[in-house]
Amino acid sequence: MALFRRSNKYYEYCKVQTISKKLSNTLQVKTRKEKLVLLGTGWGSYSVLQHIDKQLYDVTVVSPRNHFLFTPLLNSTTVGTLEFRSIIESIHQRKHKDTDFHLAEAVSLDPINKILSCSTELDKMEYNISYDKLVIGVGSTSNTFGIPGVEQNAFFLKEIKDARAIRSRIISNLETSMLPRLSEVKRNKLLHFVIVGGGPTGIEFGAELYDFITEDVSKLFPHIKDKVHVTLVEGQSILPSFDKKLRKFAEKKFHQRKNYHLIKDFVTEVQSDKVILKSGNQIQTNAVIWSTGIAPRSFTVNLDCEKSASGQLIVDEYMRLQNCENVYAIGDCACVESRPLPATGQVAERQGRYLAKSLNKIAVNDGVGKPFTWNNFGMLAYIGGHDAVADLPTPGGKLSGFFTWLLWRSVYLTRLGSWKNRFQVPFDWTRQLMFGRDTSRF
Repeated sequence: MALFRRSNKYYEYCKVQTISKKLSNTLQVKTRKEKLVLLGTGWGSYSVLQHIDKQLYDVTVVSPRNHFLFTPLLNSTTVGTLEFRSIIESIHQRKHKDTDFHLAEAVSLDPINKILSCSTELDKMEYNISYDKLVIGVGSTSNTFGIPGVEQNAFFLKEIKDARAIRSRIISNLETSMLPRLSEVKRNKLLHFVIVGGGPTGIEFGAELYDFITEDVSKLFPHIKDKVHVTLVEGQSILPSFDKKLRKFAEKKFHQRKNYHLIKDFVTEVQSDKVILKSGNQIQTNAVIWSTGIAPRSFTVNLDCEKSASGQLIVDEYMRLQNCENVYAIGDCACVESRPLPATGQVAERQGRYLAKSLNKIAVNDGVGKPFTWNNFGMLAYIGGHDAVADLPTPGGKLSGFFTWLLWRSVYLTRLGSWKNRFQVPFDWTRQLMFGRDTSRF
């Protein structure tokens, strides 16, 4: 009996040890961090970075820019209403101190071996990194539709560097037009600004330019204030995603403005000193701002996977890329197969937040959760002269005028990514109201 009791105790001891070992192995598996690689620092990828649990993942961000850009206010920086650093947020802020950042661009992907090829932004040195999970949020580029001269002679408006280039050209043209012995033909060419594309970006840039001309150029350059012209070229209708009533309100405001022209036509060529239209008309200018839609980036184009008609990566309702295990795509570069969504920052931000929460669930073996769903919060656009339009998904949500402009500012102020920017932007608005916009050329 004593031997039996000793044998039984030994059996219980071995059983406890086995259970303990299995539990230990399970905990080790669950606590092992997977390597999550995020491509891009736009709305989608930055939203993932904000909401991912860094106790569950080792996060690496690969992007040719080291900041997040609040794009709805980018137009305001082109004329000095806001300063550039007021709408960007560095990736190297304190709450992202555990993030590994690479100032580089993704070149190609090997999904079988989970290898990402990158090229450094400064010296273009190529290298490879591995991943356990990959989120593609590289965004998009401006669509030129293959029109000759656009790449060489037009300004795009996607990044801070684009806004700086536009601001420099505006100031340079104004200063040059003041020089003596300048012919009227050349002066008129310098003072004619052409916007191609009547979407929100083109309309809001035109609005900021209108405010700059009426509030600052009229005081600082009184001799040329009546010679500044702005032409908006749109082949169809401005603000096509907005309600018809709001589009008519915006058109009416544009037609009421002196030296503002709204032309319904298509551009066939952009040269260094003029824009040629399909109708045969020509506009003499050396300042063309191009905002006619989006196109996929080269990384997206080169991926060997199914794409939409517009070149976006096809994903399912969980943001998973088809036929690529543990690869996800969000934002402008992705298209949900079951429900295509507009390429806006609002959509990308919500997709990023959803994906981060799903990845957090996967890391603790809690499933992937529910599929992504989308409810439109509405659209806002500034049209200049302290007027804005709002298309909200609520009864009576078609708003326009001064109070809508206040709503426009209030919404974007609360959506800024940090308290630093929430202090800087109102300061810039106040400075501009009291002292005007800065016209220094640097």
